[in-house]
Amino acid sequence: MILHAASALLPEGWAKDVRIRIKGGRIAEVTKGVAGQGQGVLLPAPLNLHSHTFQRAMAGLTEGRTAGQDSFWTWRTLMYRFLERLEPEDVQAIAAQAMVEMAEAGFAAVAEFHYLHHPVGGGTYTDAAEMTVRIAEAARATGLGLTHLPVIYEQGGTDGRALAGGQLRFGSSPEVFAAVLDGAGRALSGMPDAVLGVAPHSLRAVSRRTLDRVAGMTSGPVHIHIAEQVGEVSEVQSAWGARPVEWAVANLPLDARWCMIHATQMTAAETAALAKTGAVAGLCPITEANLGDGIFDAPGWLAAGGIFGVGTDSNVRISLAEELRLLEYSQRLGQKARAVMADDRSTGRLLWEGAATGGAQAAGRGSGRIAVGDWADLLALDTADLRLEGLEGDRLLDAFVFAGRDGLITDLWSAGRHIVRQGRHVARETVEARFRKTMRRLRAAL
Repeated sequence: MILHAASALLPEGWAKDVRIRIKGGRIAEVTKGVAGQGQGVLLPAPLNLHSHTFQRAMAGLTEGRTAGQDSFWTWRTLMYRFLERLEPEDVQAIAAQAMVEMAEAGFAAVAEFHYLHHPVGGGTYTDAAEMTVRIAEAARATGLGLTHLPVIYEQGGTDGRALAGGQLRFGSSPEVFAAVLDGAGRALSGMPDAVLGVAPHSLRAVSRRTLDRVAGMTSGPVHIHIAEQVGEVSEVQSAWGARPVEWAVANLPLDARWCMIHATQMTAAETAALAKTGAVAGLCPITEANLGDGIFDAPGWLAAGGIFGVGTDSNVRISLAEELRLLEYSQRLGQKARAVMADDRSTGRLLWEGAATGGAQAAGRGSGRIAVGDWADLLALDTADLRLEGLEGDRLLDAFVFAGRDGLITDLWSAGRHIVRQGRHVARETVEARFRKTMRRLRAAL
C-alpha cells in the first residue's frame, strides 16, 4: 500500500510531498519530495496508554452529588454497583464501541488496563480468561491495535484486608491469575501487532511479594496506578513508611518497561527521581479532572527529562485532542502562565510528539513515528475545515489541539489497517447497534 501526503510530520520535522510505502502493516519506505494525490497532512497516530473500556458505559451517570463532598471514593462505590450488572457479552459490546470512538478520535491502539476478570460475587468463568477473550474480540472486530494488561488485584487495602462487594470480580489467587495470563496469551494469538503486558493494580491492592515478582511475569510492559489520590498517599505512607512514588523508586525495578499511571500526587523530588528511571508517566487529564485527582507536575517532569503519554482511563469522554489540550490547560491554571509545556517546538507539537512516542513506549508497540520499521499507525486531518484553513506545520497542530472540533480526523490506519474513512469507523454501524441494545438493558436495570 502506498500513501501520499502533501505534508507529513517525520521524526526530523515537517516534510512536503511525502510518499509512504506500507508492507505487512509496517512502514517500509518514506520518501520526501514525491508529489502525488492523497492526503493533505499525515501524522503519526498516538496510542491510548490507559483505558478501562467497560467504564465507557458509565459515562455521564455519576455526576450527581452523594452525601457530603463527592470524591473519587464515592465514584468508586457507584462503579462497583454498576459492575453487578455486566456480563461478558456486555463487556465485549462496550469495549468495541469505545474502540470505535478511540479510532475516530485519533488513537491507533489502546493499552487496556483490564481488571474485570470474574463473575459477579467472585469465582471464575469456565475459561479464566473469558473477559480478556471479549476484549481481544472487540479489538479484532474494530481493527484497533491492542496492548492487553491483565491486572493483579489481591487485597482491599495496604492492611491486606479481604476483597468484598464489587472488588470480588477483580481478585485472583496466584494460580487463577496465572491462568488468566496464560489465557490472555492465547486470546491475542493471531493478532500480529498485539502485545501482552501485566499490571499490578496499585500499591494498595497488591502484596509486596507480588510486587517483587511482577516484572518477571511477562516480557512486555508493566503498568501500575500510582499516587492518584491524597487518601492513597496517606494510606501507603502510614503502612509502608514512605509515599507511593518515593517507595516505588526505592523498591521497584523501574525502567522503560514501566508506566506509572496518574502520579498526580508527587513532590518535586519524587517527580525528578521518577523521571530519571525512564518510566513513562501515563496521564489521563479528562478523567483526572472528572475525579478531582489533581494536577500533574508537567514542567518538573519535562525538566527532568521525563517521558509521558495520554490515555482515556474512565472513557467519560473519548477525545485525543481534548486530553492533550487539558494537559496543557491544567498547567496554565496551576502556573498562571501560558504555553507552559512548549520548548523550541510549539505547545501542540510537543504534546503530539510526546504523546505519540511516550505512548508507544508504554505499550511496548513499535510506533509513534513515521519511520521505516514502525507499525503504520497514521492519521490524516481535514485541512479544508475552517479551523485549519491555510495553516501548516506546528500552527496546524496547535489549531487542531487548541481550536479544533470533533470530526477533524478523516482517516486512520492502525498497523496499516484503514479503519477510519471519511471520519467514520468502518464498523461503526454494526458496533453501535450492539452497544445501543446493551445500554438499553443496562440503564433499565440501573
